[in-house]
Amino acid sequence: MNIKFLAATLLITSFTFDSCADSGSNSNQIVSIIPPDTEESKKIQVAILLDTSGSMDGLIEQAKSRLWNIVNTLTTLKFQGKTPIIEIALYEYGNSGLSVTSNYIRQISALTTDLDLISEKLFALRTNGGDEYCGAVIQDATKQLMWGKGLNDMKLIYIAGNEPFNQGTINYKEAVSDALKNDIYVNTIFCGNQMEGITTFWKDGADKGQGKFFTINSNEEVTYVQTPYDDQILKCNERLNSTYIGYGRQGELKKSNQIQQDKNAESVSSSNYTERTVSKSKAVYKNESWDLVDKVKEDKEAVKKINKDELPAELKDKSTAEIESFIKEKSVEREKIQVEIGELGKKRQDYIDNEMKKNAKPDDLGGAIKNSILEFSKNKGYTAE
Repeated sequence: MNIKFLAATLLITSFTFDSCADSGSNSNQIVSIIPPDTEESKKIQVAILLDTSGSMDGLIEQAKSRLWNIVNTLTTLKFQGKTPIIEIALYEYGNSGLSVTSNYIRQISALTTDLDLISEKLFALRTNGGDEYCGAVIQDATKQLMWGKGLNDMKLIYIAGNEPFNQGTINYKEAVSDALKNDIYVNTIFCGNQMEGITTFWKDGADKGQGKFFTINSNEEVTYVQTPYDDQILKCNERLNSTYIGYGRQGELKKSNQIQQDKNAESVSSSNYTERTVSKSKAVYKNESWDLVDKVKEDKEAVKKINKDELPAELKDKSTAEIESFIKEKSVEREKIQVEIGELGKKRQDYIDNEMKKNAKPDDLGGAIKNSILEFSKNKGYTAE
């Protein structure tokens, strides 16, 4: 038996609780032990599988509206005081524009920490009528993605759609079972009423995947709460963007994409734009592949290793010491702005929570995912700030 697994499933029995003087007898109990932390970083991995058939425009709009809210929920989670690595993957299925040989399925993005990439791909989605094979897309996500192996990694699949769950040649029960064998929990979000979701096997899919079953009205617009802090946060975002220093072949393109994803978020609503800005203030939003500030945080010797032709024009003629000093200034500036956004973000969320208590509404896509993430996190030993 795997030693780590044995340690993780330790059973403690036959405890005597002397303090319970009135019991007069020993008590046999099973105590669940959360395995001790290791040097390896914990991962929270979320694969979102979206039906992009012709009737799902509302679902895609909800996904665009709730991406950064979901990210902000994930960023509240800690494992033994440490911030886990957060990765998101995206699939579409049921789109007639996709190949029949792929079961009308496309992996839009593998599991990645590049949140701007997920946003970019999400906003590029278009619907087109087709056949929706839930079992097949769950099977693809299970087999194709690089899921973590750690005992405390949290691995979740969310599949959303509105056609019977049992369509296609891949048996959904087998696909869900295979996911569960890999400690991946399957959650289903049916776009319709609860009874139809039950009779079309969406609830059964969640039950067999030990996940959650939700029903949503995918055509309902997401409700936003405007707060007194939104404008201040958005002004911070302008200053925050100025601290990014693109480098390498992707630097200029990626920095441009960062601005584009700001615009995409803003095109949905100012509240969504604010949610994205709050996400950008968190440790999960990191861009070491193209930003020198994040790169130097990861590798103190990075500047000495980078070729001059990979640097932005304003740094090409500077000495190593001058470049390092410039990066340090930007890093300090960024940290101050992120702290400011974080403080404003907390006040904003308190305001939203109070307003939502007054006007409780049914779950949308984001609400369904958010609530279940928080519940799963407790079972895995994570705590929410």
